[in-house]
Amino acid sequence: MGTIPFTVNNYFSAFALLAEKLNISEFQFGIDLIRAKFESGKKIITCGNGGSAYTASHYITDWNKMVNLTNNKKFYGISLCDNIGLITAFGNDISYDDIFLGQLKPILDEGDLLVAISGSGNSANVIKAVEYANLIKADTLAVVGYDGGNLKAVSKYCVLVPSFDMQLCEDCHLMFGHMVMKALCGSSISG
Repeated sequence: MGTIPFTVNNYFSAFALLAEKLNISEFQFGIDLIRAKFESGKKIITCGNGGSAYTASHYITDWNKMVNLTNNKKFYGISLCDNIGLITAFGNDISYDDIFLGQLKPILDEGDLLVAISGSGNSANVIKAVEYANLIKADTLAVVGYDGGNLKAVSKYCVLVPSFDMQLCEDCHLMFGHMVMKALCGSSISG
């Protein structure tokens, strides 16, 4: 399909077409994996760059807050995108490629879950974090767009949004986080 001019109608039409291409079983597996890690008291750690950094933070904000409010249970969630001091220290003193790996090493344990978010799937710093998590036998879930890139290949599990439109990918990635929250909290959907 070629490019079409932007209009609100065209955006929603493109989103509707993309929604039909999504592998719902991948989304459900990702939700079930996060729920299993939560129920077993494991840490769930997120990371990403740019818009995906905000998505990583949004996930943890929603999951930490809403799980505790609705279930009065502890949710051990951390976003590696939220400490600008650590990010800039690793970026300046070592390498931008190590901003997530450096933070991950002292906190990630075997059996924990790293959720790595990337539109293209080719962010070196996210890939390094996933490779380390795999090495220490943590689980890894890539939430990616495009064709999944290298991140899909190195992650143990994957939720793929098969689109080369970054904004549509980011919309779906954010929706995945909201689906996880609703599943963890037993929320309903209002029409």
